[in-house]
Order: sequence, then structure tokens, then C-alpha cells
Amino acid sequence: MSTQAWLNLVLFMAVLTALAPPIGRLLARIARPAATLRPQLFNRLERGIYQLSGVDPTAQMGWKRYLLSLMLFNIAGVLAVFLLQTVQQWLPLNPQHMGAVSADSAFNTAVSFVTNTNWQGYGGETTMSYLVQMAGLAVQNFLSAATGIAVVFALIRGFASKSQKHIGNFWVDITRVTLYALIPLSIILALVFVSQGVIQNFSPSLAIDTLDGGQQTLAMGPVASQEAIKLLGTNGGGFFNVNSAHPFENPGAFSNFAQMIAILLIPAGLCFCFGRMVGDRRQGWTIYAAMSVIFVVLTVCVLLAEQQANPALSGLSVDQAAHALLQSGGNMEGKEVRFGIVGSALFAAVTTAASCGAVVAMHDSFMPLGGMVPLLLMQLGEVVFGGVGSGLYGMLIFVILAVFIAGLMTGRTPEYLGKKIEMQEMKMIALALLVPPFLILGGTGLSVVLEVGVASLGNPGAHGLSEVLYAFTSAANNNGSAFAGLSANNLYYNLMLALAMFAGRFAVIGAVLAVAGYLAAKQRVPVNVGTMPTHGALFGVLLIGVVLIMGALTYIPSLALGPIAEHVQLFSVQSAE
Repeated sequence: MSTQAWLNLVLFMAVLTALAPPIGRLLARIARPAATLRPQLFNRLERGIYQLSGVDPTAQMGWKRYLLSLMLFNIAGVLAVFLLQTVQQWLPLNPQHMGAVSADSAFNTAVSFVTNTNWQGYGGETTMSYLVQMAGLAVQNFLSAATGIAVVFALIRGFASKSQKHIGNFWVDITRVTLYALIPLSIILALVFVSQGVIQNFSPSLAIDTLDGGQQTLAMGPVASQEAIKLLGTNGGGFFNVNSAHPFENPGAFSNFAQMIAILLIPAGLCFCFGRMVGDRRQGWTIYAAMSVIFVVLTVCVLLAEQQANPALSGLSVDQAAHALLQSGGNMEGKEVRFGIVGSALFAAVTTAASCGAVVAMHDSFMPLGGMVPLLLMQLGEVVFGGVGSGLYGMLIFVILAVFIAGLMTGRTPEYLGKKIEMQEMKMIALALLVPPFLILGGTGLSVVLEVGVASLGNPGAHGLSEVLYAFTSAANNNGSAFAGLSANNLYYNLMLALAMFAGRFAVIGAVLAVAGYLAAKQRVPVNVGTMPTHGALFGVLLIGVVLIMGALTYIPSLALGPIAEHVQLFSVQSAE
């Protein structure tokens, strides 16, 4: 791996590690409803919202009521975003005169943005009006992110509580997260982006005369404001069709680095929030370290894969100088020159480690093993930092599983943070772990045997399987990125992927909230000589092993038929030549 790649990776991890603890402190304060934060304007806004909506901020909820409130709120969000798309031709802030979005595409998009997936089967600048982009998609970027953080707050309270039946108040949690964290951080980041050249206007598209005498249409719009929460909320839905590869969304190297930090900032900060809320900061550091080790190892893999020459280019009829350039630079196919191989490969690892669909390169053009790493990062459950909230509650599911396995090995009743892990918790853990693979592998298997599913493939063979596998992996794990070789904006894929997104989000959330409720009601068990430490290197290694083994046992057969088979085929042809 090149020196540039190592420097980029080391710098990225150093900046992330420096910024995450302060974010963790902020989030821990937000999770305490009685606390007030500066500036006082936000405190007055918070109280005003409760008064207007009729919410009693002192009321506490059990896990069933918390889940019911969450589901009703998010279903209302699906209906609102769907309606906005289907009547946008009659609404203001539509200078391009966009027509109504088809019902199946509008439904897919509504589910996508409400579930924090932001899968996009359409071109943003050619499909959505400014009003829909702002009042529909950008608003859900805030609310879906706040929902994920609220769920992890509820789970942490389950660990931290001392025998009580409530896990917080959903309405208070999303209000405080949005007001005190997401909005202020988004304003700061949007101003940074504007300073770098990201556009923010309501102008109609501009017709520009090119140097060769032609004409090009440049889409305009309120981009910076949506870009900030798209990244901080690990949403990923781009204002433009090419997402963060567009120069109006991501102008240069500095903005690219800032975008990568923004994607992982809150997920990493939540690790330290967890340590503070449970009263043992070492727990947060252990989880952060486990996430970092997996992330660094897999990022090195994708960097190595993309920095090698593509053997398919060796037979091209080009002059000697051009051939040498193609072979020396690694795999530049599908990548922006202003980001290069290192910046593009690192971004791909970051965006798929998080539950974020933002992309700066076409993953479909990665080397087979380079494309496998983003796939694997998502298939692990996007717990290697993961989405805002969803990454940490997904990792805590693996933590409970690791504790349970360790308890079975030592013949003791497993416990974590003073709470015994028993049958009812493990049933919910099993549900949370089995739902995504069922959706991914079932949806992929069905799609590759149905004519309507195969008809949308851009490539035959192993690569075509990877395209479908990537789509359902991205949908069920609420990532939203795509291989980009699959033409998915049709009735079949719009409905199938919407189902995968909805079930992959809310079935897991339901299981997590049930675990939170069960744990909250338990008495805390005092630490004794037989208690297994869960804050050191030994437990960190066990946790990493459980995450990797679960991923390997579940997905290696499908990966072997897709990217691994493609890699063997590609390099065996080179060897034969």
C-alpha cells in the first residue's frame, strides 16, 4: 500500500478519535431530559414544541409504548414524503417544473428516506423539486437520524437503569437530539461546505456555453443545507444523481475529507456517550477500539485492491505510454480524478461502514475484492461505527451475544453491566440478527431466478449476482449506496427494496427496544470475582471474533459466488495469458 494511503488513513483515524469524545459528551447530556443546554434559545424552542404538540416531557414510556410512538411517527413520515412527491407539480419552489413522481418510485423513496436508507432509484436534479428536496427529503434526514439515536438512548437506559419499567420518552428524545445536536452541527458543516464551493441557492438551472461551442445545463439548488445532514445523519441521499462525486456537492480534497469525518462523527461519538451513560467510560473505549480495528483492516484491504492494476486492461490496443499510465496508477475506472484512488477507496469504506449511501466513485467499477469490502462492511450489520444510533445498538447486540457465548463457555449465567442476559433477551437478539440475512439472501435469491429481476441486470455472471446482492444488502441494512449496474427504478425492485428497507429497519428496532425494556426491569447484579470483565483487550478480541464469524458464516457462500468468483476468473485469465 502506498505511503499516501497510509498517511490518509492514519490522519483520518487521528482526527476522528480526537473529535468523537466531545460529541459523546454532548450526546450524553442530551440523553438526560432534565438537563438544559446552551444557548437558551434552544431550551425555549424545546418547551414550545412540547406545548404545541401536547407532549408531557416528564412522562415516561415502557418499551411497547415507545415502539408504538416511533412506528406511528415514521409511518406518518412515509405518507408525508409520498404525498409531496405525487403532487409536487402543483407546489411552489419548482423552477424546473418537475412533474409528479410515479407511485412506485415515490413509495420506494418515501420508505427509503424515513428508514435512513436514502436509496435513490432516480436522478435528484431531474426528478425532485426544491420543495420536495427540502421539506420532504432533508426533513426526513433529520428525523430518521434522530430516530436511530433515540433508539440507542433507550437501549443504553436499559443497561443503566436500576429495576424500572420505562426507557425514556420517544418525543423528548427526538426533539432534543434534533435541536441540540443535529441542527447546530448541520449549520456549522453547511457553512464549511459553502466556504469550499458547495452551492446553496434557489436559482433555476443555468445554461452555460462550453469552450467547444456547445451548451451545458447546470442544475442549481439548496445543496449545502441538505449535504450537511445527509452526512452527519448517515443518510447519504444526494441532491444530484452522482451524489458526492458531483463538484457542487463535494468540490475538492478538503471537502472530501470533511465529508468522511462527518459520516462517522456521531456514530463514533455515541461509543463515548455509551460509556458515560453506563458510568464506565472504559466500555465505550472498548467498543470504539473494536470498531476501529475492523474498520482499519477492511479499509486496508480495499485500498490494496484498488491500487493494483486491472488485468483486463493488459490486452488493450493502446500505445506504450498510455498502457504504462493505465497499469501504474491502479484502478482509476469509475473514480473522480480530483479524489484519486486513495480518496475514493477510503470514502467507499467509510460510507459502507456507516449506514450512509453517499458515494464519490462507482462501486460497480471497483476491483472484485475492492467491491467485496463495501459489501462485507454492510453485511456485518453496519456495526463498524454504523449509522447514527443503529451502528451502536447493532454492535451492542453483538456485545450481548459475545457475553452470552462467553457465559456458556465458562458455565456461568451471562451478564453485562450488571444485567443478567436470559432467554427472553436472546430471543430478541436472534430476531435482530436473523432478519437482515433473511431479507438479503431471500431477496437476492428470488431476484436472480425471476425474469423480471434478471432483466434489470447490467452485467452477466458473477458480477451481475454482486449487483443484486449489493442492492438487497444496501436496502436491508439501510445503507443506500449501490453498485450502480442494476437498473432498479421499476415496479419490481421499487417494491422489493422498499420491503427490505422497512423490515430491515423496524423489525430490528422492535427487537432492540424489547431488549431495552427487559433489561430496564432487571435488578443490577453486583460485580464479584466471577464477573467477566468487558472493558479490556480480551473482551475486545472476543467481540471482534463474534462479529466476523457471524458475518462469515452467513454471507461467505454468497460472496464466493459473486466477487470472489469474479476475482478468480479475472486473475486466472491473466495467468493463462
